[in-house]
Amino acid sequence: MSTISEKIFSKASGKDVKANEFVMAKVDYAMAHDGTSVLAVRSFKNMGLENVWDPKRIVIPFDHLTPANTETTAALHHDIREWIGEQGIPNFFDVGEGICHQVLPENGFAMPGKLVVGADSHSCTYGAFGAFGTGVGATDMSEIFASGELWFRVPETIKVTASGELKKNVLAKDVTLKVIGTVGASGATYKAAEFYGDTITDMSISGRMTLSNMAIEMGAKAGIVPPDQKTFDFLEGRAVEGYEPVYADEDAEYCAEYDIDCANLEPQVALPHQVDNVCDVSEIEGKKVDQVFIGTCTNGRLEDLEVAAELLKGEQVAVRTIVIPASRSIMLEAVRNGTAEILLDAGVTLGSPGCGPCLGGHMGVIGEGEVCISTANRNFKGRMGKGGFIYLASPATAAASAITGEITDPRIV
Repeated sequence: MSTISEKIFSKASGKDVKANEFVMAKVDYAMAHDGTSVLAVRSFKNMGLENVWDPKRIVIPFDHLTPANTETTAALHHDIREWIGEQGIPNFFDVGEGICHQVLPENGFAMPGKLVVGADSHSCTYGAFGAFGTGVGATDMSEIFASGELWFRVPETIKVTASGELKKNVLAKDVTLKVIGTVGASGATYKAAEFYGDTITDMSISGRMTLSNMAIEMGAKAGIVPPDQKTFDFLEGRAVEGYEPVYADEDAEYCAEYDIDCANLEPQVALPHQVDNVCDVSEIEGKKVDQVFIGTCTNGRLEDLEVAAELLKGEQVAVRTIVIPASRSIMLEAVRNGTAEILLDAGVTLGSPGCGPCLGGHMGVIGEGEVCISTANRNFKGRMGKGGFIYLASPATAAASAITGEITDPRIV
């Protein structure tokens, strides 16, 4: 009668466990990016430690402030590069390789049944592959660096079932926002979410990553899609080691269940300044925007860029529009298949792979009173610039809005 999370933590702790038990669990892979590795390494050194537990199980991508935006950032990057060299960590992805939550799956570190922990809240992305992916603080990550273990409270699990075929230009992001709007920003706090239903089964791996990525926005510790043939096909030739898929028992105990009807789902928009402040696009159409941003670990994948290009082909953007691929490999494929050319012809600014303006660091920060429609995962006050207003939407809605200069239903463009 176990959920996926209970089974993964049973394996990681070496004993049968149930929800709400505290366990010391062995971590399969640990990640810290340029923003959090600085604090994790500082704490690691303060503990008087010299060597990490297993260099091959640590992954460090530079993505949050890349290329370096200030001299201070450049110095911090330099220090972490030196530490990585000293530790002999082979899985280092420097400036331009991409966002951590895209780089890890692309390189086969997110696998079914694994416990994958990142010093970043959106590490729940790895649940798209049937892993228990979760975020921890930088000091917790230093403990993992040291021992390969960390204590957890095994979460209770909610079950989300999404059913119905999506209409054209209604995307996984719309399903995700609908789920968050239904459950609420704190409705799944310290719980795991398991996603089921034909809508989820029909989603691409990229779509499932969008869904799992934003599980944290309803408070969830993890967002897990049970692995299937799509998962195995994606991992073929990528997975860095063997893995064993884990599935919930038929009589697994869930603390709550939600059913989402997607057959007639409209494109969704999350209004400032809360991710669960969600409405149908028809309720907010016509809102003027100053900037459009398509990218991030939520929606910077190839199919997201292709959706935007399909809408923007032969058009010209009416407002400044920034598109940033989530990884180098995505950018390369977008160049090779003509997607990048379509976007550039339409007047889009194409940025180097990374987080860009998502966290308000650089490459598109908005000014006081400005409105940005974004495919990112958060619209908190001050997130992309003090005094700005962020509306979250899918790549299709963002691209349609770029053409008109106002929030627009992508089904009618």
